[in-house]
Amino acid sequence: MRYISRPGKLGYLLPFILLSFIILRAYPNSYNAQDSVKVQAKGTLSARGNKSVKSTGDTTGPQINKVTSKVTGKDTGSAKQQDITKIPGKDTLKVTGKDSTNLQAKDTLNKQLPDSVIYKQTTFTAEELIRGERLFYGLVYLGNKSTDCAACHNTSESDTLNWNPDALEISRNYHAKSAFDLSKVLLKPLGPKMKLVHKGIQLSAEDITLIKAYMDSFMYIGLKKSKPVITNLLLLIIASVLFLISLADIIVKRIFKNQRINWAIITITGIFITWILAVNAIAFGRSKGYSPDQPIKFSHKVHAGQNKTDCNYCHYTAKNSKTAGIPAGSICYNCHFLVRNGTRSGATEIAKIIKALDEKKAVEWVRIYKLPDFVFFSHEQHVSAGEITCDACHGPVKEMDRLYQFADLSMGWCIKCHKTRKVNISNEYYKTYYSGYYDSLSEGKIDSVMVTDIGGRDCGKCHY
Repeated sequence: MRYISRPGKLGYLLPFILLSFIILRAYPNSYNAQDSVKVQAKGTLSARGNKSVKSTGDTTGPQINKVTSKVTGKDTGSAKQQDITKIPGKDTLKVTGKDSTNLQAKDTLNKQLPDSVIYKQTTFTAEELIRGERLFYGLVYLGNKSTDCAACHNTSESDTLNWNPDALEISRNYHAKSAFDLSKVLLKPLGPKMKLVHKGIQLSAEDITLIKAYMDSFMYIGLKKSKPVITNLLLLIIASVLFLISLADIIVKRIFKNQRINWAIITITGIFITWILAVNAIAFGRSKGYSPDQPIKFSHKVHAGQNKTDCNYCHYTAKNSKTAGIPAGSICYNCHFLVRNGTRSGATEIAKIIKALDEKKAVEWVRIYKLPDFVFFSHEQHVSAGEITCDACHGPVKEMDRLYQFADLSMGWCIKCHKTRKVNISNEYYKTYYSGYYDSLSEGKIDSVMVTDIGGRDCGKCHY
């Protein structure tokens, strides 16, 4: 028996290895044809559906026949083709097509809650409240879909008249109501003014619910208040400190050798402190420019100016009483029995009058003009006897949307008016009690009689 060494064995095996490598390189798809076709057929069928099955069968059919015929014969290729195209196609369509669509549809339906459920939400997270705030200020959506509620409804106190209700007022009206009630006002308004303002608003039920949640917070925090100006107070404190330091240096320490610096500081700060105290003491108790918020946004510019309503029609006690009086709700109802929608405020402000009358409650107007208790003033004497028009004391009321105190009502202001105001003494009262002035005026000795001539500067006329 001949012994073959290891190098000899390798010499016999090497040709067989090379021949196997060449065959594999020449026919790479012959062994994997069936598996690759199955994988491709299953993938395309499960991904595309019925239409993809037909197109895939047409395009891959010839390839399958060619490959399988070479390896396993015609019968095997046709059998494999039917098994591959029909059976996996149906199975994958049933499993991945119908079932997946049904499951996804059910999941999306469960996630999208109906509006009736969304509107009933009462608890909110901090993130939801922040989103509600951003929705209110129009910072969430872009383009025409964005709605800036704060552009019309104030979130801070203002001294100018805004016909639209502020955020606090809306919060009070809708605090006990649901978000669905708010949605009807936003999406389906009734009045012509509100239809025009709310036209094109695109808000979902979730958006409206979050906006209402944010607006409910105004019930507790209120409107933002403007910061007070403390310039004069700060200057007064600085001047007082410098005054005291300089005075102490003159009396005790004597740090500065040149005392003229201290005396200059004392003089300047002393004059400034005296001026500040005198001006504020004189203005104490006076309210020039006072313009408080009223329960109803009533515009004298609209009623007295545009509609030319006589002042005495509303303030009917001015001609025969000490005070002009605040009009009763029935006076307003004489016109607003028919007029229920304003061109500027819509139905919001007029509805407040109707509500007060229905509930038999008086509208709590805030008084603007008020003299001290030690001063006597009569509207009857000035309006009827003196024939003074309203704008002489109250200013250009016909131009005021928001009424404010025009004059400071000081004693100097009254006396100045008495010095320059002429008196009509043609009536019987002045003929009887001031006959001397009447005769002198008739004879041409004097050309006019001032209020001061008939006691307009007597202290007892106003202070008694």
